[in-house]
Amino acid sequence: MTSFEHSTSRRNVLTALAAAATAGAPLLGQLAAATPASAAPPSSTTLPDPIEYPSNTALYQDTDLVEGTSYSRRYRRHQQFDLKMSQKYDFPRTAILALHGGGIEIGTSELCLGIAGYSPGSAPGAGMGDPAGDPILPTVHDYFMFEGLLANGNTALHVTSKNCDDHVALSIAASHLNVLSLHGCKFEQLNLPTATYPPTGDLAVAVVGGLNAAFRSALVTEINNAGFQAVDAYDPRYSATLGEFNGSHVKNPCNRTMLAMGAQLELTTELRKSLFGDPSSRGGRAETWYQSGGRFERFRDACRRAIATVEAGQAIL
Repeated sequence: MTSFEHSTSRRNVLTALAAAATAGAPLLGQLAAATPASAAPPSSTTLPDPIEYPSNTALYQDTDLVEGTSYSRRYRRHQQFDLKMSQKYDFPRTAILALHGGGIEIGTSELCLGIAGYSPGSAPGAGMGDPAGDPILPTVHDYFMFEGLLANGNTALHVTSKNCDDHVALSIAASHLNVLSLHGCKFEQLNLPTATYPPTGDLAVAVVGGLNAAFRSALVTEINNAGFQAVDAYDPRYSATLGEFNGSHVKNPCNRTMLAMGAQLELTTELRKSLFGDPSSRGGRAETWYQSGGRFERFRDACRRAIATVEAGQAIL
């Protein structure tokens, strides 16, 4: 997702960011000092117009934010061991990331859990309604999520992917052959040639990026075969307008894998909302992911099939 604009002058903003980075001062306090006197002060429950934090570290050090109330981090690394000298066991090849989950880019947390093999929330049936419980699918993947929990204004918690320095997120990426990173965007940001795409007029689109061409190809194929619309960000028919969404930066966590390449999905708002019976709130998404006419499950399973295709060609030495 692209950076957010703000009315404060660029010089004042950069001064505040530099001061916060060097002095360790709360970033929001620095930004408030840099805001013109005519600007309204932030309320106690709403963050100011979003200036991107330069890193996760800067966000975590901001004393105006409280982990567990303003934001959360959830991850799961599955225990594995090999204690037999005569037998070899696989290790997890693929991890799922949602770096802008919760209210930042809605739907990405739930998809992260689903693709990883876990319930995104409430569901009928024993063992189906607890994301922290047992998996609901036979194959599981490690995952990491950073989630915005604010009542509103969660976009202020957005940290550009290449600036992510969360130790757990980066360690998970570095210990896997593949990463699938989930993001959200608006269709109009993509500037796709609407005269030819999407031909149906449906704005529910997945843009597939990252440096792993084989992974991208598998995702495009499986997502399209599942009845959705997916385009490769490197397809010359569309690449001219998708530079900000192609996941090409080497510091993007999707590419900070053991292979130095991975994949990411930029999912339009229309696509993400269509995966839930009620996409309007965290609770609504948790309770209605299985009430979307099967769309959530089809998209989840398409991504899982793409992962399986890529992993099938990756022998463990």
